[in-house]
Order: sequence, then C-alpha cells, then structure tokens
Amino acid sequence: MVSNHLLLEEPIRMASILEPSKASFFPAMTKIVGTLGPRSRSPEVISGCLKTGMSVARFDFSWGDPEYHQETLENLRSAIKLTKKLCAVMLDTVGPELQVANKSEKAISLQADATVILTPDQGQEATSDVLPINFSGLSKAVKKGDTIFMGQYLFTGSETTSVWLEVDEVQGDDVVCVIKNTATLAGSLFTLHASQIRIDLPTLSDKDKEIISTWGLQNKIDFLSLSYTRHAEDVRQAREFLSKLGDLSQTQIFAKIENIEGLTHFDEILQEADGIILSRGNLGIDLPPEKVFLFQKAAVNKCNMAGKPTVVTRVVDSMTDNLRPTRAEATDVANAVLDGTDAILLGAETLRGLYPIETISTVGRICAEAEKVFNQDLYFKKTVKFVGEPMTHLESIASSAVRAAIKVKASVIICFTSSGRAARLIAKYRPTMPVLSVVIPRLKTNQLKWSFSGAFEARQSLIVRGLFPMLADPRHPAESTNATNESVLKVALDHGKASGVIKSHDRVVVCQKVGDASVVKIIELED
Repeated sequence: MVSNHLLLEEPIRMASILEPSKASFFPAMTKIVGTLGPRSRSPEVISGCLKTGMSVARFDFSWGDPEYHQETLENLRSAIKLTKKLCAVMLDTVGPELQVANKSEKAISLQADATVILTPDQGQEATSDVLPINFSGLSKAVKKGDTIFMGQYLFTGSETTSVWLEVDEVQGDDVVCVIKNTATLAGSLFTLHASQIRIDLPTLSDKDKEIISTWGLQNKIDFLSLSYTRHAEDVRQAREFLSKLGDLSQTQIFAKIENIEGLTHFDEILQEADGIILSRGNLGIDLPPEKVFLFQKAAVNKCNMAGKPTVVTRVVDSMTDNLRPTRAEATDVANAVLDGTDAILLGAETLRGLYPIETISTVGRICAEAEKVFNQDLYFKKTVKFVGEPMTHLESIASSAVRAAIKVKASVIICFTSSGRAARLIAKYRPTMPVLSVVIPRLKTNQLKWSFSGAFEARQSLIVRGLFPMLADPRHPAESTNATNESVLKVALDHGKASGVIKSHDRVVVCQKVGDASVVKIIELED
C-alpha cells in the first residue's frame, strides 16, 4: 500500500488523474455498511458484497419479521466462512418511526392539489384517499401548514416516488392533507416524516426491546443503531437495557441523528454514544438544503476529535436503479471521506437496489481515491492541538505510533490490544497506512464456565476507518514475556504478508505492551 499520499494543497498533474488505480488488498480504508434485504440476502450476493468491501451488515427491523432476518443472517454466516472475510452485525431499531402499511401492495397514485386523509384507524386499506398510520397522536402533534413527507423506505427526494403533504385541517384523530406533488407510491410500507415536529413516542419502543432481547441476544449483535436519538438520555436508557442482557453488555450503541431535536442535543449525545450515524435522509428534510453540508462537516469533525466512529448515509440513491452514481453523488462520497468519516452506510441501494455488489464496489473505489488525497498532515496537527497537553498515556503512545509510521513510510502499523481501545486511538489519528489490530482474547469466568472475550472487540473494529482486526491465539497473553510477544508478532506479520499488505524490506511500526510499559518500535523486514 503506497503511503506517499498527496495533499490536496499540492498541484495534481491532470494526466495523473487518468492513470489506473493500483489494486490493493483492502478495497478502501473507509468502511462500508451494507443493509441486507430482498436483493442482497442470498449467500452468493452476500459473498460478493464481502469481497468488494462490506465489513458491517445492517439488519433493518422497520420491515420484515425476525425469522426473515434470521435466514438472511445464516446466509451471511455461510458467506463469511466461504470468503474468510470478517463481518460485524448491526441491528437497526424502528424507534418512533411513522409508517403506512399498504397491505394490498397495490401502487397508490396521488395527484397534486387533491387531498388525502392520514388516519390512525389501521383497519382501513391504504388508498389514494385514505392512508392508515401507526400513530394515534399525529392529530395532536401537527397544525395547519405543517409539512409531512412520505415515501418507500424513506423520502427519497425524487418527486415521482415520494410525496410532499401539507396539513390542511385536523378532524378528530384524522389529519387532512393537501398533496403538493403528483407521485406513485409502490411497495408494502411507506415511511412518514413530519418536518420539525416532535413525535411523542419512546426512542426504544416495546417492539424494539422485544427484538433486541430475542433476535439481538441470540445473535450477539455487535452494534445497535438507535433510530431517532433525540437526547443523551435515550442512549443511557438503551445502554441500561443492553447491560441487563448479559452477552449484549459489550454491544456498541450508535446514535442515529435524524431530526432537529437530535441535532440540538448533538454534543451530549456524542458523549454518551459509541458512535454516530448521520441519517441524511430525514435530516435533509428537517434542515434547509443549504444547511445539510454544514451539519455534516461539523458533526464529522466533532466525532473525529472525540475518537468516535461516524457513519454517513444516503450517498448513492440513484444506484438503487442504475449501475453508475450521478456525478454529484460520486463527489459527495469523496467529500464525506475528505471530511473524515469512518464509514458509508448503504440503505435502499443494497436492500432493494438492483446492483448491490456493484454499488459497494463503486463506493469503495471512490473512497480509496479520496483517501489518497486526504490531508493527513493537517488532520494530524489539528487532532494533536485539539487533544492538548498533558496527553493521556494511551493518547501519547497512539499519536507517536502514527507519527513514527508516517516518518519512516511504514507499510502498516500493528497494534496488540485486548479491549480494542489502543487500536481505535491509533486509527483516530488517521494514519495513511492500515492498522492491523491484533486482538488478544482474555479468559473470563462466571464460576460456572470459562469463556474467551475478544470476538466482539475484533468485529467492532470493522466500522473504524483504517482499522483491520485479526484475532490472536488465546494462548498468547497480551502482556507477557518477550518470547510470546515475538511469536504473536510473527503471526501478525505472516498475516500481513499473506494478505499483500507487507512485503520484504518494508518497515512496520509495532505498538504493544511489555510488562507495565507501552512500547512503539520500528522493524525493518528482511527477505
């Protein structure tokens, strides 16, 4: 992997842009979260997704039953065995999402300037005159002139497949709306988003709790995507709920910011959450279009400085139906990478899109190109300045490892860790080379049985930019004699060579604990 990265401030020869990109073992340092669904649930398609760069599989419980998702997960496990590619599992909650169930699944045509009634009476069939919704309090939450958006999966912004409604009057529990654009809604489920209106429903619904404590617990999910996070208290309550579920106490909570309320309380939510998902589909409705970029840049920067992963959604909507993204979408993906995002989340593009594998491949290639011109030098200085002095012991070691690796043009940084924290801190400084996180399992006992920790920590690295985990043999303790450290290092180096990241005569920076001391060393490989 080449580490002589360009800086955007340097002049780029235009002819060099036409040179083909060099193949690399890692499709990109930026991670890709793929949503598995009707078009992406067979072992063959999932294998293709893993090979082209998907490292986290997202299971969206706003549709489909647990049995359906379990089948998909079994197929994912088969694909992991087949491809030998690690993949983490993310459960996405429904939260206070407003939905219209179209039981007949017939396409519904809505005409501009006509009216449609939103009713909590779910016994009614969805038609172009009446749409039954899953929330009885809408009539109390809205007033004349308020805006409601509706579409399949999420409001897409396409004026033919999504509809824009304006509240005209409230009649008891029903809300009468004027249709602002002509559109045809297809599918069994439509999502509603009431712009800048508080929906008085719990962030973690009873249905969510039931799914987490059954499906989530049974499958030991790595990440919980907490939809419609509005306050830090939402994250605290979710963590308290997970901590009572034994195996899920290690599950990381990613707060999904999708409305003005979440944006207003962003700083305190960031303190509580393990990571942030910027759900631009809904945010793009709540915010004026000209403010969306500003929120994204500010939020990604805050996450970077806090050393917490940030995930950006809704990047290549047009690839749901097309083989190529639009020019604006391709630029948008690159800009998210240059902003410093850790991962790109694909929703409808892989869930029901026609080209799930090609979409992941395309996004991966755009990310890889943007990473080559990421201004690492500026980023490093800014992060060190933000952290300030005195630095914590771990932070000092992490930043020193990255500085050393860049100075000696190392091909890789190898970090031995048991909690994963040291490796995440190294990744926080965005080195230009991959970080191999060697997770050393720890033996645990509850007095009835022995078990090893480590699998969670390894898989949870799969959402952090530039971090690539491998699980070490549990017979090698993390802090031990030099001899066992050397043997684990040899395993890590062999893994790096086999995967094409390390070649003979390369320099490698190693970060490990020897006794009580943390050590950063540079090794030069022989033939």
